[in-house]
Amino acid sequence: MSNEAPIVSNFIRSTIESDLASGKHARIQTRFPPEPNGYLHVGHAKSICLNFGVAQDYQGQCNLRMDDTNPEKENEEFAQAIASDVKWLGFEWAGEIRHAADYFDQLYAYAEELILAGKAFVCELNAEQMREYRGNFEVPGKNSPSRDRAIEENLDLFRRMKAGEFVDGSKTLRLKIDMAAPNLNLRDPVIYRIKRAHHIRTGDKWCIYPMYDYTHCISDALEGITHSLCTLEFADHRPLYDWVLDNITIDCHPQQIEFSRLELLYTMTSKRKLAALVNEGLVSGWDDPRMPTVIGMRRRGYTPEGIKLFAQRVGVSKSENVVDLSILEGAVREQLESSCPRIMAVVRPLKVTLTNYEEGVTASRAAPYHPQHPEFGERNVPISREIWVEQDDFAEVPPAGWQRLTVGSEVRLRYSYVMKCDEVVKDATGDVIELKCSLDMATLGQNPVGRKVKGVIHWLSAEHAVPAEVRLYDRLFTEARPDAVRGADGEYVDFRQFINPESLEVLTAYVETVARDLAPETRYQFERLGYFVTDRKDHVAGEKIVFNRAVTLKDTWKSAT
Repeated sequence: MSNEAPIVSNFIRSTIESDLASGKHARIQTRFPPEPNGYLHVGHAKSICLNFGVAQDYQGQCNLRMDDTNPEKENEEFAQAIASDVKWLGFEWAGEIRHAADYFDQLYAYAEELILAGKAFVCELNAEQMREYRGNFEVPGKNSPSRDRAIEENLDLFRRMKAGEFVDGSKTLRLKIDMAAPNLNLRDPVIYRIKRAHHIRTGDKWCIYPMYDYTHCISDALEGITHSLCTLEFADHRPLYDWVLDNITIDCHPQQIEFSRLELLYTMTSKRKLAALVNEGLVSGWDDPRMPTVIGMRRRGYTPEGIKLFAQRVGVSKSENVVDLSILEGAVREQLESSCPRIMAVVRPLKVTLTNYEEGVTASRAAPYHPQHPEFGERNVPISREIWVEQDDFAEVPPAGWQRLTVGSEVRLRYSYVMKCDEVVKDATGDVIELKCSLDMATLGQNPVGRKVKGVIHWLSAEHAVPAEVRLYDRLFTEARPDAVRGADGEYVDFRQFINPESLEVLTAYVETVARDLAPETRYQFERLGYFVTDRKDHVAGEKIVFNRAVTLKDTWKSAT
């Protein structure tokens, strides 16, 4: 996918290599053409890695082009977010950002050319009538009553459409192909409609807008795209892509190649449904760390390298590409393992009093930030009379095989002494609120004499620890395919019913002192707990410490249903 990972061959790369070897193309030119009507998601990330990745690997170029042909749904916020996401993933586009709107004048001129060639006509059928005339897979379509209108009249009507003489929806411009074609996309498709809507780039200049299928192929050709890579739902549109380019005077004819769309289990990639989650307040926004958006994954703590590794692993094929969320989490986890320094944090604190602690005698130790990366350096791990340990590391009635704290047992404090639990303190309701423990002073940096201590737990000095808000994120849905579940009546069940009530837990925790001055988007492994990142919006160094859990140390998902 990029220079950071080995190149894995696939049918797209084989085609590109063959085209370069035969001299069909001297250089590869791809493009990534999102519509600015929402934030990019993990499926787009795969496409970004593919389009920009093959361009990089074959010393070509990739354009970033906004498919802005639907002005009612598009805005500048989405356009800017798209560009930011592509850059964050580590890719650079060729030249300036392009827009389909840049080509509106040329698209209009080609439409007139098609009219003059007798290959396009102005139609007065409304949407319902057009569906009726179109037919279906069993029934051939019927010609529009306007199909045989004279060329001069079509040209006049189209120019008057452009001039704003007709109301929205009253007329369309359609290609004249074949109403009996087995491929419904070839049954005289609409290429222009009247729509008075303010455009984010052209303002109110236009009251007619071209359709995607017409715009996309011409935009590709005008940019000199060699390989137009898109997902499989566009395979049936390829004959139309080719027909348009074959019937206008344009020098370039890109090759459209389809690959399977990514379906990631336990999430959704429908922009409409993701927008519903945002608009209905079911998540905090497009950048909610539970969202499959690129901006959400970034805030969660995923890295560009982890997402690229995921894209490489899921691969490119024409078969169904259904991937469990654990594959993405595993790729992110693997990348963080080698790149993240480590500190200790206690997210569910239980107070421990060290009864034999002696000021000036009980010593602290230095600890490395990463056992395999001495270049990361080390820090001091202080100790005090009162420390914090995890509530989960103590059990009054321990299960079989328990190697952590219980009354009378010993554990090793990570980077410190062996500690024995001597007494339990409870509140009036019987809940454990404190442990009284003693240290074996001869065990700092060495094993105890005459016995073996198996358990090792993390901990923090209460005197030195820094309070922090820690957000534990998990999967947003309890169903693998939340928008594809059918009820007893055969109808789809509302995906909102499968939102995981335990997808976010906010805790008041403690972390090592080093966390106080970290910049936003700083990643650390909390030993024994997982990989965390300082929140890019809410974390304020020295004032408000906020960590998000990116992934656990291993896959621990259990469905809540």
